[in-house]
Amino acid sequence: MASAADVHVRICGQEIIKYDLEIKALIQDIRDCPGPQSTLMELNSQVKDRFCKLRLRIQDLEQMAREQDRETDRLAIQAETDSQRRQMLSNQTAWRKSNLACKLAIDNVEKDELLRGGDNQSTRQRKATKESLVETSSNITESLMSISRMMAEQVKQSEDSIGTLATSSRTVQETNEEFRNMTGTIHLGRKLILKYNRRELTDKLLIFLALALFFATVLYILKKRLFPFI
Repeated sequence: MASAADVHVRICGQEIIKYDLEIKALIQDIRDCPGPQSTLMELNSQVKDRFCKLRLRIQDLEQMAREQDRETDRLAIQAETDSQRRQMLSNQTAWRKSNLACKLAIDNVEKDELLRGGDNQSTRQRKATKESLVETSSNITESLMSISRMMAEQVKQSEDSIGTLATSSRTVQETNEEFRNMTGTIHLGRKLILKYNRRELTDKLLIFLALALFFATVLYILKKRLFPFI
């Protein structure tokens, strides 16, 4: 039966996938957006909202990785977190490209309107569109830089984790070597104890024989002196 932690990780992963798909669909809508400017601004607002939610869920997944008891589970969830961060960065890049493509399309429309002699209202709308697109591009660039910094920090954390694992592996190897040395020492001690036990048994037997010989000698002497005729 799955534990509560596994269920939370699974739910978090499903929400990340949902936001990722929604972002991709919105980016496609921006790429195909013919206008007006209000529609483009609304689409970009929705994309920002989805990115904010996606970033929070990825941070939650990263926190869950830190809370895992088993190292294998932690590394597996951390790998998934890194993959989702890279996917988010890819979506950020696609978002920026879609806005640039939309800007190009609007510029082409503006050129056609200029050729046809647009009025002052159209000129003001084009200016507002350009300013909005510049602001959107600036926001996307800032978001890309933020994601890049986060990924750099994550790479450093991964390097630290690898170093910790390497140190732990060396410690385990040294401990195993010490256990082998202790096992050899114990076997040698056992052999010495068995040898001393045999030596003790031999010494007791020799003492017994010596005492028997001593008493036999004493009895023989007494017999000769007290009963010489026997």
